[in-house]
Amino acid sequence: MSTEVDLARAAEVLGSARSVVIGAHVDPDGDAVGSVLGLLHILDEAGISAVPVLPTAAGLPGTYAFLPGADRFRHTAGVEPPEVFVALDSPSPQRLADGEALARSASTLVMIDHHPDADADADGAITVFDPSAAATGCLVWRLAEHLGVAPDADAATCLYTAVLTDTGRFSYSNTDASTFLLAARMVDAGAHPNDIYSAVYENRSAGAQALLARALGRITPANGGRVAYAWVTDADFVETGALPSEGENLIDHVRALGGVDAVFLVKLSGPTARINLRAKGPTDVGSIARALGGGGHRAAAGATIDGDLEAALSLLLPLLPGGGA
Repeated sequence: MSTEVDLARAAEVLGSARSVVIGAHVDPDGDAVGSVLGLLHILDEAGISAVPVLPTAAGLPGTYAFLPGADRFRHTAGVEPPEVFVALDSPSPQRLADGEALARSASTLVMIDHHPDADADADGAITVFDPSAAATGCLVWRLAEHLGVAPDADAATCLYTAVLTDTGRFSYSNTDASTFLLAARMVDAGAHPNDIYSAVYENRSAGAQALLARALGRITPANGGRVAYAWVTDADFVETGALPSEGENLIDHVRALGGVDAVFLVKLSGPTARINLRAKGPTDVGSIARALGGGGHRAAAGATIDGDLEAALSLLLPLLPGGGA
């Protein structure tokens, strides 16, 4: 079944829904937050009432608090099971965290995602999965056409943010001509690229900059120089004053290192290690993340394991370029 047919099915269900809840994956990034809020505005325009929910009680990442509608997010506690739950940027219901129970209690679950490991047969859900899409925000924009809605400036701002962040500022390999054409349509609809870029990437606190300095100071080569990694700890956030959400883009700065095939950042929190991976060549870090119980794309992925830095290194390095040497 084609993506457009799937989008039409999703639009039909939403068009007749008496209640809608929209959620995304745990530790929401720009694509997750932007897609949820973008769809919220599109449904507003279509006259469809919807509630956006956060995956945990941790709150919205401060980086995206500037987005229109960010103050409408609610935690799942106290939200009644809806007729339709829309899961965005989440390859499986389990990734919805606190939102999973609401999703499973809904009369209809709609899942819209672009991850290659998405579960196309998820519990009888209506699924719109297109790994060729640069961001889930691209699919939400296309859904608007099936709902008969021309996205307004608020929707365009949110969805442009989704695309900007999930393409690494239009620099990742998932960026193609169609991505730029879609971004241009968002700008025509009222998104302001300079303002959005500044809000996401040029509004860091002094604590966030201090945290970045620590991470960059720890860059360590491995596997004969084909891999590099860095790490941050809970103590680093406390000592620098950086907020947890301000660690989101640290991996992009590590990725700027030249001469390596892959990089990763380990965030150590209590008994767990959260790993963010990025490829700089043909390495498929998505498959590596899935081998560790995580997921993601070929060039950008992540996983969480039990253990410390040494545990993360012992699991990861043998799987990365040069690890079998």
